[in-house]
Amino acid sequence: MSKTLVIGAAFVDVLMDVPKLPTTGEDISGHLRANIVGGSAFNVYGAIKYTGQDADLFVPVGEGQYADLVSEDMAKMGIRPLLKVNGADNGWDISFVEPDGERSFLTVNGIEQLWQPDWFENIDISNYDSFYISGYEMEDDKAAGVILDALDKRNSDSQVLFDASPRIEYISQKTLQRLYDNHVMIHCNEDETRYLFPGVSSLEMKCQEIFVKTQAPIVLTLGEEGAYLCAGKHHSEMVRSAKVKVVNTLGAGDTFCGGFLAGLSQNMSLPEAVQQGNELAALVVGQDSGTLLNKQ
Repeated sequence: MSKTLVIGAAFVDVLMDVPKLPTTGEDISGHLRANIVGGSAFNVYGAIKYTGQDADLFVPVGEGQYADLVSEDMAKMGIRPLLKVNGADNGWDISFVEPDGERSFLTVNGIEQLWQPDWFENIDISNYDSFYISGYEMEDDKAAGVILDALDKRNSDSQVLFDASPRIEYISQKTLQRLYDNHVMIHCNEDETRYLFPGVSSLEMKCQEIFVKTQAPIVLTLGEEGAYLCAGKHHSEMVRSAKVKVVNTLGAGDTFCGGFLAGLSQNMSLPEAVQQGNELAALVVGQDSGTLLNKQ
């Protein structure tokens, strides 16, 4: 049976309802909705487990008030921590949620930006058939190098999904080139493609240019429209998504990635795996939480 290693961060999302984002110097009132343990890797893992597929969550759990919240939630959900480390607290963010469900973040980084080579001594990379990595961990060249060095030891037929993330503009060209050279599959949204290929206009041209570099599938998620899949010069298609009521878009892209990877683990075709990603993303935007772990 295929097994996925989800590499990344467990964050604490402080969800704050606001009527709109404040402008410079403005004072607006908000409503604290909840503190939720999330983070891209946490949400991806939740989607994979929701489908019944096998996965391990490889996120550092540090020491401090937010690390304690992460540990407590992981224990409640029966997730065994594979990476307990010292030296810093886990990161957290304020997620400003507007009335239409759109969210914006103010992030305070933590232990998840301090990756060390010896952390990977806790696992055997060769035990996994697929991997998830996020742009959040790639923006620091040192941390990116540690993770990519570890992935160099993976089986030659394994697959890596790189989730570009809203931090794509802060990833160095050196790290991007190394990702391309490792033939990673790429997931991004339309805004993120502007940083990967500035000046390229059409979705098809952007995806084709990325494919030339990676020789691996690219999936571009387009919100309620669905996702655009490119798997080569003559293999591109739009995979539509069902219309749903949006409560909160937190975790939508992460959940899509988890559903997509789970589909590949189930030997689905690429379009079928994308469709499963769409379906799970539609499910998560209809709830407050950005993870499907509580839906198992």
